[in-house]
Amino acid sequence: MSRIASAFAAAAAENRAALVCYLMSGYPTPERYLQDAQKLLETCDLLEVGIPFSDPLGDGPTVQRAGERVLADGMTTERAFRLLRDLRARTDKPLVAMTYYNPIFCYPGGPAAFAAALKAAGGDGVILPDLPPDEGEEFIEAAREVGLDTVFLIAPTSTDERLKLVTSACRGFVYAVSVTGVTGARSSVGADVAGMVARAKAVTGLPIAVGFGVSSRETAAAIGAYADGVVVGSALLSAQERGADLGEFVGELAAGCRRG
Repeated sequence: MSRIASAFAAAAAENRAALVCYLMSGYPTPERYLQDAQKLLETCDLLEVGIPFSDPLGDGPTVQRAGERVLADGMTTERAFRLLRDLRARTDKPLVAMTYYNPIFCYPGGPAAFAAALKAAGGDGVILPDLPPDEGEEFIEAAREVGLDTVFLIAPTSTDERLKLVTSACRGFVYAVSVTGVTGARSSVGADVAGMVARAKAVTGLPIAVGFGVSSRETAAAIGAYADGVVVGSALLSAQERGADLGEFVGELAAGCRRG
């Protein structure tokens, strides 16, 4: 069983949704990023590590600002891998890269080399928000070769046929977006999200994690009541911007993930 599968299984055994946290590699500085990541990993079940790209079509303003800042400071895919290697030396919890396909396609040696480098740095999987799985056979095969889980996105607008196709290409878990727009903290999540999760569960046995919009203990609890995982990203980056105590905030989110 992979680290990702084990993390979701452990959360389910404790009657709670897994808490999945996102940070942008190197934000706001490499040193602070590593400190914040370690603090989150004391509580969360899985950490998503953002690898920045200059045209992040699925990112809202908070994630875009973080990406633009680290790119301006010289962040590259290779530097993100070095930071990931540092994190892996400090934790046994799952570490999953989240990036667009352009950095993968343009990586020296191509998708196979990217997959091998990510695995060597300690990555357990990769989330691909802009790569349709029916166009991603090359990367999926490369990821399978080195033992990386591949995570693709479903949305409330996904048809049942599309749900089958996307979930069949996933390993580890399925990423369900709560809205059809970009990332960003919201005060509530649409009523159609629970229905999307139920439809996805009808076609796959993989855990379903819901993201895009989780900003508080209340939204985490609402999603955690029916989803296997709760993904928090923009709200954490906003907390970093404010200089807030991430440990206290992630503790509140984790409390929301507990059921009963």
